Formats: sequence, C-alpha cells, structure tokens
Amino acid sequence: MVEAVPHGEISIKDVCKSFPQIDAPDIVVLDNINLTFQPGEFISLIGPSGCGKSTLLRLIAGLAGADQGELRLDDAAITAPGYERGLVFQDPTLFPWKTIYENIAFGLRSRGVYKTEKQRIPEFIKLVGLEGFEKAYPHHLSGGMAQRAALARALVNNPKVLLLDEPLGALDAFTRMNMQDEILKIWERRGMTTVMVTHDVDEAIYMADRIVVMSARPAKIEQVITVEIGRPRQRDNVEFLELRAKILQILHYAGNREELQYYL
Repeated sequence: MVEAVPHGEISIKDVCKSFPQIDAPDIVVLDNINLTFQPGEFISLIGPSGCGKSTLLRLIAGLAGADQGELRLDDAAITAPGYERGLVFQDPTLFPWKTIYENIAFGLRSRGVYKTEKQRIPEFIKLVGLEGFEKAYPHHLSGGMAQRAALARALVNNPKVLLLDEPLGALDAFTRMNMQDEILKIWERRGMTTVMVTHDVDEAIYMADRIVVMSARPAKIEQVITVEIGRPRQRDNVEFLELRAKILQILHYAGNREELQYYL
C-alpha cells in the first residue's frame, strides 16, 4: 500500500516578485504576499488571468526566487526545487521516447534511488489507475491518462507538497470532473498539502478546503475563503451556488468585468 507522507506547512511571508523589461519599468507580479497553508490542506489559487498565480506556485516549487520576502516548507527555506515538492503542469510534459513506467521511474533514477525503491512504482501506477499501460508510450494515451501518468511521476517521490498548475485545463468537461475526483481520492488517501492553480471557480469550490482569491497584477490577496461544505460536494446545492456567486463578485472587483466569463 502507498503510505501517507509527513504533512508539510507552507509559509509565505512578505513575498514580492517582479520581472525586468528592456527600456521599460519592471513588471510587478506579486506584491507583499502573506499566506500560511496548513499541513494536509487542499488550497486553490484563483484570480484574474495573468495575475501571478502560476508565478506564486513556481516560487513554492523553487523554480524561481522571490525579490524579497521568504517562503518556507516546515522549518526550511525554499531556495531551489526539491523532491519534497511534486509539481504537475497543465501539459503532462512526459518524455515521449519513454514508456509510462520509465516516465514515472524518472524521478527515482534522478535521485539515484531507483534500485532500492523501484518496487514502489507499480503501487503508484495502480494508484492513478494505469495498470496495463506500463509499456505504453505517451502518444498512446488520452489527455486524462497522460495527466494520471504525470501525477504518478510527481507522487512517486513521496512529496510533502503537491503543486498543481492548472492540471485539468486542457481536458474535456467529463474527463475533467473524473480527474477532479481522482485527485481528491489521492489527496485524501495520502494527506499531503496540495496547492492548485485554477481559473475554474466551480473546480476550486469542489476541491479546496480554502480558496485564495488574488487581485489583478500586481497581485495582492483579495480574500481567503474557507469552503465550509461537507465532502463529497454537490455542485448544484444551495451552499455551493451561493459561494460561487460570492467568489464571482470578488473576482469582479479583483479584475475586469469582461474577464468574468472566463471563470464560468
């Protein structure tokens, strides 16, 4: 059985991030961001397009550094990528020349622990429902199946934190809803802190314990909303619809009226 992992607390304190331009002022993306994600929480980041959600996720992943402020995982400063943080992008980014088994094994090989931990790979293949596809190549898989493989690749290193950057954005509606349920099952089973960027308000409400609503760039925290709806959640109940309306109203003030249709 795939074991649960130690929980991870993420602390983000006074974080600012900008990007330089040639012969123009720097683009300020994140402005004094302060957040704490509790161990085992499922967090959704939502906000106007281009506001800096993915940038914040990349800072947590260690793929970029903050201009000022500090990000910590438990007691350690985040200064570089680490295997205790698994990352899944919207594009599965699988190696097309490797089988699904070898794609999932890649993390173990890069850490130099493949020989001692390879027996765990079938457990993660089973966890994401890809039994029988171990020898298949990425082009043999549907979009949803490829994302399952990417998810297994991120999980095989037993991360404390799972980071999801719009991982379901390219999927059709039916597959997307199925994948939402699969991700929730894995999260509930393994208990890892999960942070997901999404543009879909319904997805955020359906999946998250708390929703961080960010303003337009330069992003500030507009509001942090606790989703006080029991699980499993029904998308058509009154509480769900009321929270949806509330978040859309916040987004109207956080961004532009014409962008609202993007979140529906």
